[in-house]
Parts: sequence; C-alpha cells; structure tokens
Amino acid sequence: METEIELKFFVSSDFSDILKAKIADSKVLQHGCRHLGNIYFDTPDQQLRQHDIGLRIRRFDDVFVQTLKTAGRVVAGLHQRPEYNAEHDSNNPNLALHPIDAWPEGLDIEQVQNTLQPLFSTNFTREQWLIGMPDGSQVELAFDQGEVVAGDNRDPICEVELELKSGQTEALFSLARTLAEEGGMRLGNLSKAAKGYRLATGYQGDQIKPLSIVKTHDGDSVEHCFIRSLEHALAHWHYHEQIYVERPEPLALKEICNAISFIRQILTVFGGVIPRRASAIIRQELKWLAQELNWLNDAKYIEALTADKGQVLRKLNARKVLLNELKAKYDGLPEREDSLMLLQSSRYCGLLLDLSRWILARGWQPFLDDKSRSKMAGSINDYSIKLLDKTWAELMEAFPAERQLSRQDYFDQQPRLNRSLMTGICFASLYDETKRHSFRLPWEDLVQGIDDLKMLEPLRVLVTQLEGDDQKQLERWLERQEHSILHAMDQTRQMGIEIPPYWA
Repeated sequence: METEIELKFFVSSDFSDILKAKIADSKVLQHGCRHLGNIYFDTPDQQLRQHDIGLRIRRFDDVFVQTLKTAGRVVAGLHQRPEYNAEHDSNNPNLALHPIDAWPEGLDIEQVQNTLQPLFSTNFTREQWLIGMPDGSQVELAFDQGEVVAGDNRDPICEVELELKSGQTEALFSLARTLAEEGGMRLGNLSKAAKGYRLATGYQGDQIKPLSIVKTHDGDSVEHCFIRSLEHALAHWHYHEQIYVERPEPLALKEICNAISFIRQILTVFGGVIPRRASAIIRQELKWLAQELNWLNDAKYIEALTADKGQVLRKLNARKVLLNELKAKYDGLPEREDSLMLLQSSRYCGLLLDLSRWILARGWQPFLDDKSRSKMAGSINDYSIKLLDKTWAELMEAFPAERQLSRQDYFDQQPRLNRSLMTGICFASLYDETKRHSFRLPWEDLVQGIDDLKMLEPLRVLVTQLEGDDQKQLERWLERQEHSILHAMDQTRQMGIEIPPYWA
C-alpha cells in the first residue's frame, strides 16, 4: 500500500505555456507524455462509493494496472489517500488482486465482485515531469488534458497535479507556490472520479449549506479540536467555491465569507494558547480576502429591496426613483467575472496553500512554550467551558437587559455577537442538542434582525436625494420599519438573556 499525497489544481487549457516556463529552470529528472485510459467500476447501488472507495483499471501502452483508493483526507486541495496498485491483464476487475485488509469491515467482497459494472471512463493525455527539489525531495508534476465520459455525457479535464514521490510535504507546497505566482490556478477538491460519478448519476448541482457545527468529541484534546475546526471551515469554503464556479450563485460566495469569518474566530478562540505572531500572515491575508468580498452585503440588501420590482417599496411615491438609484448602485458592484478572477488569482491561491500547509505542518507549534503545549494537549471539555463562559459574559456586556438599544448600538455589537455564535460552533457538539438549539436560536434571530436593519441602510443614503413630501415620506417609512424591527429584536434579546447556558 502507498499513501498518495498530492495537490490538485484546475487550470485553463492555455496553462501549459505558463507551466513550462515556470519549470524551465527546475531540475527535471524525468519527462514524458502518454495517453491514459481509465475505467471506473462500482455496483449498481454504488456500494464502493458509499464507503468512499474508488476502483479503476488504467491502461497505458499494453499495461493494465488496477487501483483501489480508500477513504482519505482532503485539506484545501491536498489529497491524502491510501492507494493499492496491482498489475492486471485486462479491463475486467479482479478484487482478489488487493489484500483483504484493504477493504472496509463488513463489505461483502464476493457480492461486490459479482455485481461490478463499468460506470464511466476518463481519457486524457498526461505530460509529466519528475522534479528534484532543492531539499532533495522529488515531486511529480502532471498536466492532464482530456475528458470524463459517462454514456453520452462528457466533462472536460484540464488539471495540474503535484504528487510527492519522496521527501518532505513542504517541497510540494513550495513548488505549488511557484506555479501559482501568475494566477490561473484554482485548488481542487473534486477528483476525476468524483466528476465521473456526477456524470453517471445525473448530478444536478450541490445545494448551499449553512455552516454546521464541528464534530468535536468528549476527550478530544484542545489541539485536535483546533485542527478539526480549521479543516471544517476549509471544507465549507471549498464546497461553496465549487458551487460558485459551476453556476452564478451569490449565496455560495457568502458562505465562503462565513468560512473566512469562522477561521478568523477560531484563531481568536485559541489565541489564549497560540500566540498571534504564529498566524500573523494568515490573519492578514484572511482580512484582505474578507474585504475583497465585503460588497456581497450591499448586493444582498439591494437585491432584497428591489425584488419583485421593488414590492418592499410599493407604498412609497418615489419608488421608481429609488429603484433606479438602487439599480445604478448594484450595477457598480463587482460582476461574476470579477469574482471568478479573484478565485483564480495568485494571492487567493497562495492564501489557501499557506493555510493548508500551516495546518498540516502544525505551523503554530514552534511558537508554543511548555505551558502552552500542556494546554494544547489538555481536554477540550474544560477549555470549552472557559471560552463559552467568556463569550457569554461579553454578550451580557454588549446586550444588557436593562438598556434600550438603538439601531447603531446593534450595528456596533454585531461583530461581537457573530464571534460569540461562531465560538459555539467549535464546541457545540459536546453538549445536549436540544438545550444548545434552544439557547442559540434567539441569538441567531438577533443576527437576522440586525441584517434586516442593515437592509434599510441603502435607502437612508438616498434620503437626501429626495425633496419635499417624497423625502418626508421615506423618512417616516424608514422610522416605522426601524421601530418595528427594533421592537421585535428587543423581545428576542430578552428571551435570549433568560435562557440558561447549555454548557452550565
């Protein structure tokens, strides 16, 4: 068995020239080009897929190789999967070629063998280079162009793969950073096999998902929870990036923003143990990306105000004028092509590479003293209670029961509220689900209330552009809307304050 460690990138067909220019000065140990034909197999009910297993037979020249890939790990484009290879003599799979312990417990291998059928194929030309890195590591660089075929359905392949053949994972990231300097590369979590399954099963597109809680378990160490939280955020990020690339779905970009915010909060939550200087560059780049995507809020608010030809504004005499102004502002926001360019930019790719490298190499460890290392090895249970107590105290300070809060008060405290809820995402699975849901619900409703208030802000900016009765009517309308929302939020806030913490 081998453990395949590789980085995968999606690129355009003209990336070949950039690639060759980048490796021109590298130490090329081998170079070759060949056509690869691959057939992937599964049972009619996809038993292998259900166990995250891939089975293929690859043919090149007159050689057949049967490969079994079992469940592995993917972090920001870095694929780590156990792989079993066996020489074969045909395109008919023979499961006996792989060791029995390669298969999941409980899987009926004989039944699988008898019901296997070809599902799809991948056919592509692979140009590859074996590159000797300065530290002595060897990395195989492959540029694949071709297509995935399932029946009458086809999907193009245009990918760069970097696989560590020997040496240090750091060498893999170093070469990837060099290749990404010109942009045009996007880290990919979607394998050729995954593309094939999509074609074969009539895939219609993944759905937008809210950021779910991290699966933290009793007895996990603080460091384990920290790593799981970061990987959870990255998985959410990549899942929605793929959705946005496949179709114009602004909500997918918004979920990327949520993942970025969650990562920034994770670094804060564990900042009592991990010094800020350990993640200084990553935090700086996350802040840059969050600012690049900040326009999404304006887009969301304007879309809500102008939906159904501005039905929200139907009682306003100046409705048409306001709609025209809002549309003009919306037209000035970044377009889909701008966002796609950002997702393929060198800086964006570099951030994801640096973040995944930092996680895999445990880049914070050199910054820890003995006391911090002891805390990181300690149980997450006690640590979570301290953090949740702290954020609860901050919420009580931000939203005191005895105070009447204004619109601006809520705006000012929104970041603290969001941070508190995201802190809970790290640890929530440690506690009773019913109590947790009951506690978080009013505070999540409060976030929605703040969002409803912010939706009115584009109209406030336009008040001064109206005159006379139109201006007064808009001012009165905004005042009524604000009063109604604030009244509901104050009631929600009181409910939230009265519910006992689920971790107490």
